[in-house]
This record gives sequence, C-alpha cells and structure tokens, in this order.
Amino acid sequence: MNFMRFMPESTAVRAGSALVLVAVLAACSGTSKPKPAELPTNASLIGVRQAWSVKIPAVKFPLTTDISGDVVTVAAADGTVVGIDARAGRETWRASVGAPLAAGVGSDGSITAVVTTGNELVALQGGKVIWKQRLTAQAFTAPLVAGRRVFVQTADRNLSAWDGESGRRLWSQQRTGENLVLKKPGVLLAVGDTLVAGIGGRLAGINPANGTSRWESPIAAPRGTNDVERLVDLTGSVSRVGDTVCARAYYASVGCVDTLRGALVWSKPASGAEGLGGDDGFVYGTEADGSVTAWRRADGERAWQTTTFKNRTLTAPLAVGRSLVIGESTGLLLFVSRENGGLLNRTTPDGSAIAATPVVVGNTVVVVTANGGVFGYRPD
Repeated sequence: MNFMRFMPESTAVRAGSALVLVAVLAACSGTSKPKPAELPTNASLIGVRQAWSVKIPAVKFPLTTDISGDVVTVAAADGTVVGIDARAGRETWRASVGAPLAAGVGSDGSITAVVTTGNELVALQGGKVIWKQRLTAQAFTAPLVAGRRVFVQTADRNLSAWDGESGRRLWSQQRTGENLVLKKPGVLLAVGDTLVAGIGGRLAGINPANGTSRWESPIAAPRGTNDVERLVDLTGSVSRVGDTVCARAYYASVGCVDTLRGALVWSKPASGAEGLGGDDGFVYGTEADGSVTAWRRADGERAWQTTTFKNRTLTAPLAVGRSLVIGESTGLLLFVSRENGGLLNRTTPDGSAIAATPVVVGNTVVVVTANGGVFGYRPD
C-alpha cells in the first residue's frame, strides 16, 4: 500500500530531544573521559603522500561522501556542495543549496542530492539546483541516487522515492520501528534490483519500483527496558562483497546478510557506533573503546583485535591496499595493517577532526576534515 504519514510536531520534538540525550549519555558515562592511549613512535612502515587538497567551508553535520567514477562529491554544513576529480585533485563544480545541511551527499554522477536542516530534499545537476521537495521529518542518512531516482529515509521511518529529473514523488512508505532514531547516517544502498535499507536493527530488501517489502533480516533485536536502551539502529557505512552486505547495529552487534535470499549469514556482539569496512576475507570495525577489530567474513569469528588506539574516537575503517585507513577525532589519519592491526603510518591533514569515513577513488584516499579540508592521499 502506498501512503505517507506525517510525524506530529510533538513526536518530532520528542525524537530530537531524545537524540541529544543519547549523545549526552554516551559522553557522560563515567566520571571523566578516559585518557587516550599514547601512540607508538611513527615507524612509517609504508609511504603516504599528499597528492592534492581542496578547501570547502566547515563540516559540522554527519557527512557521507559519494563516489561516481573519478568524482567524489562532498558538502559543507552551510549548504556548499562540491564535485572533485579525485585523480587530478581539481573541482569539477561547486554550488550552494542556500540552506544548512543535515544529510548528504548522494549522487549518480549526474544528479546529486542533499537534505537541509529545514527538511528539504534538494537535487542538483551540473552545479545548479534543479528542484526542492519538503520531507515528512528530519533526515540524517544521505539520499541514495540510483536509476534516475532519489531515495530518502527520514527519522520518522518514512522511505520515499522521487523522480530525479522532475522531483515528483513516486512513492512513500511508512515503516514501523522503535520510538527513537539515531542522529547519525543509517544504511541505504542499491544491490542489484533491490533497495536495501536499515530499519531499526533490521536490514530490509525493498522493491524500488513501489516501496513494497521483499524481505527483512534482523542483525540486532531491541533489548532493555527503555527507549534509549532499545535503540539498535543500523548505522554508518556497510561492507558489501557481491550480494552479501555487512552492517553494524548501534552498540549491539555486527552482522552479514545474503541479500539474494534475505537471510542472515551471521551476527556477533559488538559495541560501537560507526560503520564497517571490509574485503573478500574480513569485515573491519572500530569499537567505542577505540579498539579495531577484524571478523572473518565467512562466519563472523574474530580474526584479530588491537587496542593500540584505546579510548580514541575513530571513524569507520576503509580497506585499501595493505592498510585500513581510519580517521581520528584529534585530527590524525591512521594507516593500520589489515593483517594484524599494527600501526603502519600516521599523518595529520590540518589538525581538525576527520569528519567522514575516508573513501578511495582509484589509488587516491580522500579525507574530509571538520575545518573543511578535503585531501587526496596516495599510500604505497
């Protein structure tokens, strides 16, 4: 059934307040923040060269960067959106949507989409705004642009599809879930002819033509006695190899789902808030205590774990070459061995926090900082 349910104002305010509460609880657990572990001397076991840099305004929202061909699309909190040729390190276009951003970026190389703090879905093409549409609620997950359509998931569990050229709404489906949602990017991607979305602690396969459900597979089940304890939303980047998608449930577990069958392959307890990286053999994640963990992709058994970065706040890892590339809240960019978690090298782009999970285009790792630095690195 195609329908849309607007979230009442009282519900929206309650959800916003609770989201802040979740962040406060996480930050205030314990009498004081544990001291980050001292890092070993940088042995520079691999070479890391900065190839280029581009400047954008500050990034103060949960940015997800997007890659299409050689172009990586980034955005700033003030509504600036920029396409960068990651091989050459030059801007291909720059635009402004005229309002602060809450979520982004999604792009297919032609159409780019972001969501403003005023709950507007904005589409751009050729560096110009082509349409805007009002959403039912706030959105923190970057829109997905695929098949000339724009897919959006909002905080009231509404999933919708829009025509990429005209902005006409194609369908909207209201999903049920827990009362609270995370103020963090969730899961939304295309796998073959299926739209795959995180809904609470479940990964769901959806028909992109009309929004009907094809399958659902739980990676984590709500637990606890109150709304905060029961919060297990799927969050951050996923690791996809073929038809298998591995994702993290907030402070609950990591798991992999066969999206052809809609069946859970495995799920293991884990305590983290960031997404996952991976390769053919392993799934990698950073935990809330700063540890970095590798799970075997086949069965979820832990292959190794390192506490070198204990009590440091880390991004999700990017697997590239022989390294995991991980950003850190004090501004470090870490290059960690995929074999055992050992530190291979580290560098500091501009001294501000790494604002998004690093991405790779060809042999170039692209990093965005909170101060608006966009850097291209080429590790050996």
